[in-house]
Amino acid sequence: MIKENINKTQILKKISPVIEKIIEECGLIPVEVDLVQESNIWSLRIYIYNPQKPITHENCETVTKKIDKYLDEMISEPYRLEVGSPGTERKFKSGKEYEIFKGQRVKIKLKKNEEKESKIFLAKILNYAEQEGLIVELPDSGDVLTLKKEEISSVKLEPEYKF
Repeated sequence: MIKENINKTQILKKISPVIEKIIEECGLIPVEVDLVQESNIWSLRIYIYNPQKPITHENCETVTKKIDKYLDEMISEPYRLEVGSPGTERKFKSGKEYEIFKGQRVKIKLKKNEEKESKIFLAKILNYAEQEGLIVELPDSGDVLTLKKEEISSVKLEPEYKF
């Protein structure tokens, strides 16, 4: 029986530095570490990124094997370990991702407000700072926009496919 009251924040705080260090030692970038419960099963989800090439099954297997031996000592509850790529359909969840994917093309959806409908557009990430916001360049005009966190509904990678 899984305890319902495990301290997710405390567990993540304890394991994240270890996981991130191992991922970096593998030459990869840690994007996110999350612990979620679905259908009474805890899943530790780890998303990794390689700026040079797509994440492979071998990358996931290597990270899983290196991390697995430490986790059982650090997590007392039963859990399932999932290691994978963040993928292009995943919404950005932190400012860290803006840094990781700087220079990449993204699809941005702004929040709807009284004055305007929600707006969706493509842009290239130029920079991000917590106080200033997300700085992007529009591809067609080259205009540079600064978007505050509270204005943004979602940001997703929008890869350019060449055929």
